[in-house]
Amino acid sequence: MPRERLQGPEPPTARDVEGINRVFSEAFTDRYQRDGMGGVRVPYLNPAIWRFAIAAAADGAMLWRDGSGGIVAFNMVHRSGTEGWMGPLAVRPERQGQGIGAAIVREGIRHLSAGGARIIGLETMPRTVDNIGFYSRLGFRPGHLTVSVARELDGAGPGAGIRLSAGGHHAALRDCRTLTEALSPGVDFTREIELTLELGLGDATLVTAGNALTGFALWHSVPLAEGRTGDEVRVLKLVASDVPALRRLVEAVEAHAWRQKARRVSIRCQTAYRDAYGALLESGYRVHWTDLRMTLNGKTETPACGEGVVFSNWEI
Repeated sequence: MPRERLQGPEPPTARDVEGINRVFSEAFTDRYQRDGMGGVRVPYLNPAIWRFAIAAAADGAMLWRDGSGGIVAFNMVHRSGTEGWMGPLAVRPERQGQGIGAAIVREGIRHLSAGGARIIGLETMPRTVDNIGFYSRLGFRPGHLTVSVARELDGAGPGAGIRLSAGGHHAALRDCRTLTEALSPGVDFTREIELTLELGLGDATLVTAGNALTGFALWHSVPLAEGRTGDEVRVLKLVASDVPALRRLVEAVEAHAWRQKARRVSIRCQTAYRDAYGALLESGYRVHWTDLRMTLNGKTETPACGEGVVFSNWEI
C-alpha cells in the first residue's frame, strides 16, 4: 500500500457521507460492469443509512484519504458483542490494484481481533471470483449463502406482536439480549436496536409465549437508496427460539409493516438454517438476491443452540 500517499484510517463524520456515497457507488458499479452487467448503476444510499452504519460501527468506521483530502477507501467494521463483520468496504476504482483493499481489510481484522471478536466475517457476491479469491488470500473461507427473500403484502394479516417503540423498551431490550445470548452466546444486537430507534429508521417486533420472549426482529422502513419511496420493510436481525416462533414472528413483522404503509417485507436469510429457509419459502417468500458469507480462518460462525434461529445481516 502506498502509505506515503494516503492518510488514515480516520473516523468519518457526517460531512463525509457524500464522499463515501460516491466511492461506494463508483466502486460497486465498476464491479458489476467487470462482471458483465454493464447496464447496472449502483445508486447512492440514503444518507440516513450511512449515518446509521457509521454510528453502529463506532470506532470501527474508518476511511482513508489522498493528499488532497479526497476519500480513497473506507471500511465499516462492526461488532455485535463477539460477532464481528465488515461491510460495506470499497476502494475508488482508479486506486484499485495498489494493495489498498488488502490493507483496509487487514486493518478491519486487526480492529475486530483487538476488540475480542470470536467471529470475523463479511459477505460478497458469489459470482465474483475475483472477490472470493481476494478475500481467500487474506485468510477468509467460503461458507453458506445469505439469501435475500421478499414477499409482497396484500393486507395486514393475522400476525400479533409487540413493537419495541410502544413503551417499556428497556426491559424488552434486556429480554432480547437474554434470548440472543441463550441461542448464540456472546452475540448482542442491543446497539443496532437502540440506534434504529434513536435515528427513527424503523423498529423491532417482538413475539412472546406466555410471559417469555420467543423471538424478535429488528427492521428498517426508511428507503435504502437515495430518492426511493419507503414501501419496504427490511429485516436486519432476527432471533427466534425455534421455527414455529419464527413463523409467528414473521407474521407479526408483516402486520407491522402493513401499518407502516409498506407493501413488501424482505429478510436476509442465512441458509445454514435450512428449516427456517424452507419455512420462509412456504410462507410465500421468493428469492431475490444471494451473497456468499465468508469467515476468517479460526473465527468462524457456529449455528444457534438447539432449535434456535439467528439471522444476522452483514450488510447495511
